[in-house]
Amino acid sequence: MASLDTLPAPQRDAVETALAAAFGATPGDIAPLTEGGSTAFVYRVTHNGNRYLLRAEGEHSPLRNPHQYVSLRLAAEAGLAPPLRYLDESSGVLVADFIAQQPLRAYPGGAEALARALGEIAARLREAPLFPYFTDYPAIVDRLFAHVVRTGLFAPGLLDPYTERLAAIVARWRPARLVSAHNDLNPRNILFDGTRLWLIDWESAYRGDPLIDVAVLLDNFAPTPALETALLAGWGAQADPAELADARALTRLYYAGYFLSASATVPRTAHETDLSAPSAAQFLDGVEAGRFQPRTHDTIHTLGKLYLASFMSGAPVPPLDAL
Repeated sequence: MASLDTLPAPQRDAVETALAAAFGATPGDIAPLTEGGSTAFVYRVTHNGNRYLLRAEGEHSPLRNPHQYVSLRLAAEAGLAPPLRYLDESSGVLVADFIAQQPLRAYPGGAEALARALGEIAARLREAPLFPYFTDYPAIVDRLFAHVVRTGLFAPGLLDPYTERLAAIVARWRPARLVSAHNDLNPRNILFDGTRLWLIDWESAYRGDPLIDVAVLLDNFAPTPALETALLAGWGAQADPAELADARALTRLYYAGYFLSASATVPRTAHETDLSAPSAAQFLDGVEAGRFQPRTHDTIHTLGKLYLASFMSGAPVPPLDAL
């Protein structure tokens, strides 16, 4: 199959096994797709007039969640993730129904109805059968940010106030209840098929604090008080304001760490000493004007500093699908 030629041999063998198990034959139409920043190999498969998604796990991250496929299976059984046709946890290969995506902005009723629906699907996830426990979300953030500090991207000591604030949040983090959590409900991981919402990309899914999912949703879909009210109404549970503020700070530092880790891979001649960043509104204006281009080093680095600043200030951040 020429379309699978880029797969390393172990993944290719596992994929051929998956195709035979799912379809009883090799489909004639297999087209590669992209998947954001993931190292996974993703394809759209057409068989007997129906479309499916084939995904083979790529290089493992040091922060890899070993329970992602158990969580995915439970989510699919609960109707939160697209139905699975094949899943091999050992090889990291799956086949699922392909969702023909419609823009989230086309959701009936507009932004407020979408915000409420997102709160409702987060509530369904909160009450779903329990995912396995992996680690506490603050521990993931702490490990990722410690990596950023070690890269030498910024001058020694410049990030100390951020490390100190993170330590204070970690010290008081006491979730009242651990539930099934996706932990990365950014716009690229939420699909609208014209009728309902689906959640995808379960690499970070494990048992955790439900406020993490709410925090990510609020930052990406509720930039106004009315939308925040709608989303929380759909979620249908009480959120302590101080605990929610800590959750939002943690998620912002996580995404800051994600962007800055990528930025740190570009060689530099000196440590950076400037942490200034545009506001969310200024960044979005820059995107509109073409000053910030998708996937460029400057854009990724700027986003990292913007999210870093918001971790300290609580100022709004741009949605993660702004580019």
